[in-house]
Parts: sequence; C-alpha cells; structure tokens
Amino acid sequence: MTSRKPDEQLARDSRLRLVSPRSVAAARKAVTDRRTRTAPRPPAGTPATADLANRARASLADAVRLTRWAELNLGAGDGGRPAPAGALPASDVERAAGELNLTHGQIRVGWDRARLAGLVEVHGGHARPGWRLRAWDRDDTAVLRGWVALFDAWSLVHPAPADIAPAAVAEVVEAMPQLLSLLQLSAGPVTVPDLLDLLGQRVTELRDERCEVPYGAESGAAPADRVPGPAPVPAAESRPVPLARLLRWALGGLAAVDAVTLGPARATLTPLGSWAVWVKLEQICVAAQSPAGNIEQSAAAMLHGCARLTPGPARAEYRAWLAARPVGHAVSELLHAARGEDALLRGLAFEALRVVGAPAEPEVRAAVREAALRPYALLWLAEHDGVDPDEAQHVLTAEESTWLWVDTAAAIADHGEAELLARHLDSAVRTTVPRLLDEVRAVGHPRTVQVLVALAAAHPDPALAKAVRRAAFQVHTGGA
Repeated sequence: MTSRKPDEQLARDSRLRLVSPRSVAAARKAVTDRRTRTAPRPPAGTPATADLANRARASLADAVRLTRWAELNLGAGDGGRPAPAGALPASDVERAAGELNLTHGQIRVGWDRARLAGLVEVHGGHARPGWRLRAWDRDDTAVLRGWVALFDAWSLVHPAPADIAPAAVAEVVEAMPQLLSLLQLSAGPVTVPDLLDLLGQRVTELRDERCEVPYGAESGAAPADRVPGPAPVPAAESRPVPLARLLRWALGGLAAVDAVTLGPARATLTPLGSWAVWVKLEQICVAAQSPAGNIEQSAAAMLHGCARLTPGPARAEYRAWLAARPVGHAVSELLHAARGEDALLRGLAFEALRVVGAPAEPEVRAAVREAALRPYALLWLAEHDGVDPDEAQHVLTAEESTWLWVDTAAAIADHGEAELLARHLDSAVRTTVPRLLDEVRAVGHPRTVQVLVALAAAHPDPALAKAVRRAAFQVHTGGA
C-alpha cells in the first residue's frame, strides 16, 4: 500500500504524450487480408487514359484559360483581391472577353464550368483556383475527375425550361442514368423515339415507387357523412409532362458537357461519356457483388456494412453507393446518419463525404454550426483545402479535440475491443491523465460517463482505472 494518491502517482509517472489519432481509423476494427477483385477492363475501343484526359482537357480548355486569367488578374493567387464567388461581375466579364478573345457568353459559361469541375473553389464567400488546376497539365487522373464532376452536374450547365414544373424536371434527371446506360450498352447511336419510350417507362416507375395517387381519385361510393364541396383544382404537377421537350433539354445538357453527340433524331455517347458511364456501372456492379450488398441500403445501413472493411475496400463501397443516387440526396442522407447516436457512423459518414469531394462542401460547411458534427466538419474542410491529414488536427481547438476524442472512444466502446479502448486512452493523454480527465469532464459530451466507465473497465493499470472511475462518478453526480 502507498499513501500517494492515484492522481498524484499518475501525474508523476505518466510518460504518455498526445499523438495525432486518426479518429475513425482508431474506431475501425481491422480485418484479415481480403482477396481483391481483379481490376476490370473497360470495353473494347475505349481510348487509353492519357487520350481520355486530353479529350477532357480540350473540353474544358476555355474554363482553364479563364481560371488562370482570373488567378493572374483578379488577385486570387497572390493574396490580393479575391476573385468573386458566383457569377463574374460585368466589368470582369468585359475585361476577360477582351483579353481572352472570347464572347461574354463564353466567359460566363466557362466560369460556371470551372466551378463545377473543381478548377475554381469557393471558400469564405470568395473563389480561388482549386488544387485541380495545379495538377491539370501533369495529372491525368485529376483531369478526368474534374470532367466527371462536370458530367455529374450536366443539369446545372444547361438550365431546364422555366415553364416546366421543377418536380417534372427532377423526375427526368433521376431517370437519366437508365438512358445513359442504354446508350453505353448500345455502343452506338440510339434513336430519340427509343430514348423517349424508355424515359416514359422510367418516370412511370418512379411515380409507382412513390405510390403517387392522382389528387381526387377515389374508388367506391363516398361516405354518407362527407360534406359535398367544390371540385378539387388539379395540381400543376398533375398536368401532362412534356417528356419529349424534357428529353431534348437533357440531351442538350449532356451534349454541352461533351458526353453526348447529337445527330438527326439520334444520340451517341462520346468516348468520354461512354467511359464515365462504364465506370459508374462498374462501381454499381462492385457494390452489388459485395458481401454486404450495400447498393440498395440506406446511408446508415451502408456505413454499418462498411465498418469492418479496411479503408480501401470501404472507399470502393462508398463510391458505388454514391454512384447509384443523386449527389445532393446522398450528401443529405450521410449527414443525417452522422447526426445519430452511433459515433462510429459519424466518423464513417465523413469518410464517405471525403469521397464525394467538392459537391459536399456547402452542406459540410453548414454542419460546422452543429456541435456534434463540428470537429468532423472542420477536419473535412481542412483536408478539402489541401491540409495534410496528419496536420489537420491543428485546426481544432483543445475543446473540439477533446470532444472528438470522447466521441471516438464512444465508437470504440460500442464496436471495438477492450484492448483497443485502452490504447485509445494511452495515445491521447496531453500531459497527464488527471489533466485529460479534467478536459473530458469539462467538454460536456453526452456519452462522457459511459465512455469513462468503459475505459476504467478496459485499462489494465489499477491506479489509472481508479482515477477514471472517480472521474465518471464525478460527472454522473455533477461534481467538479
């Protein structure tokens, strides 16, 4: 026995120091080596990667010229006056058109395409050249990813007719993957009547899946106690949808991003478009063949299915799941899963959002205002801005780092092993165990008591376990 108090003993003996923990990596349970699926080969006739990248560079040549001009002339690259976000002001459009020998319309289109392709990134209300521009001439993969981001945003490049209901436009956007699949599998021209027939079938299926019933449609006799009233006015959405007109708009949008070439009453995928659709189909096939079968799952179920995968296979699952749904809906669903009680899903959701990339930035930036998501969102934004992941922890305050540490411990307590939980405590002590416990008590995480109890039960050091149990009791009773 010794008269030294456990807290004092730990303060003197502890040699533990803070390391930069990978929060989700610490919570993820490692699995044995898995056999990897052989990399699939693209269809015969698909150009080489370098050729595809050069086609993408040619497609975005005006956007790249404009972005580099903005970097030099609007001060976005040297810390001077930042380039404005959104549409370029008329004065800048006039100046760029004169110096680049482009029309005003080409300047506006080029600026929008640069933003959608990630050549321009918006931060803090201002635009600046993105990392993709730096790698444009040397990294074929970065170029192709930029073009695919533009391809995914085709409906924004070519605005829909203003007199058609947004719901009808959204149905056509949701139906287009099936039409693109037909174009890709046909490996040649497809007539517009065939595309229109498939579009009509797909829109009908989408409505059936939503169990839509026409307003006012009833079967059988009306109840005797129903009070007669005026006939219902049909909703705007119930009017006949001009599918032929919407198909022309959709094909025009795909042609605007160089994914489709249009001929007399027919459409054909370009080599870039065919390759992009093949990649997305392959991602969906990978997910459908995976043990977890994540392709049809909700975000939460998909993340649970990926929890036991190592990071590489997990990212493949995220990409496949994302490829099967509209990006905006996918981002919202992932953030909804992150707001739940399962801390492991919180970390995994932001791993999946890293795969989404730039399209997720607005919603992630908004999530900074939520206490439970703030540390994850700040790390995501820092890495998105180009900060090395090993250095990104420095963007967090001491309180935010402690909150993240407790949240990660909660994930390990729920899904990991006792040994992993003990290592989590050993790896995160800033100076001494008592000081760490003071910070944990002060941070106010809703799982603090459960985490401390689990830590005390898991750690083999009796003195440390006793100090942690005491801290858990103090939090539980409201003591200092």
